[in-house]
Amino acid sequence: MNGLIALLGSGEYLPVMNEVDSYLLANCNADKNRQPRVVCLPTAAGREGDASVNRWSKMGEEHFVNLGADVQALPVIDAASANDLNHAAVVEEADLIYFSGGDPRYLYQTMKNSLVWRAAQKAWERGAAYAGCSAGAMILGKEIPDFRALGMRSIPAFGLVPFAFVMPHFDAIPLFGKPLVSTLSKRLKDGETMIGVDENTAVVGKLNEEWIVMGQAKAHVFTRNDSRNYSAGEKIIIN
Repeated sequence: MNGLIALLGSGEYLPVMNEVDSYLLANCNADKNRQPRVVCLPTAAGREGDASVNRWSKMGEEHFVNLGADVQALPVIDAASANDLNHAAVVEEADLIYFSGGDPRYLYQTMKNSLVWRAAQKAWERGAAYAGCSAGAMILGKEIPDFRALGMRSIPAFGLVPFAFVMPHFDAIPLFGKPLVSTLSKRLKDGETMIGVDENTAVVGKLNEEWIVMGQAKAHVFTRNDSRNYSAGEKIIIN
């Protein structure tokens, strides 16, 4: 039984995501006799220094305490901490695993083949929920685009969701970034899709089931030759 996945365009740990996070807590297969266990992972900010890591950790803990959860932020910030047995044990027992934003390439490289990532997969396979904001969402696609190369290059990602590329902050992409979207769309193969998630918005669903848009704005689904926009409350069906 795979758990819910939430792909956030932005807004992690802010009141604008209360509805999304409350939904995840209510549907994370936690034991009804205790508070849901949440683990916040600031890994994507691991190269930004202690101040940034501590800020994300504190925000995550305060946010989920206010939502009635048992929450712990883990300092998984590099390869060594991602392979810490104690951190992995905590992640494996979590009901909701939450990756905040930062550098998607660094996040992927740090998590790849790590004990913490294996623990996260075990938790998710038994029904725990996964939430990823920005970088945390991008690593679940098939590939992570190289923005400096305007999408002409990319690196492999985990490929756990039915989207070749996951593009957060979609409504905030400046005009000079629009060619990136066009390039990535043209790189899609038959049957592949790309999703753009606006800021303060999330797409929530399960593998092989429908997804729903939650939050303040929209999601945008692209194929090689077409695109469609989905507003909050609308369902997205990806075969």
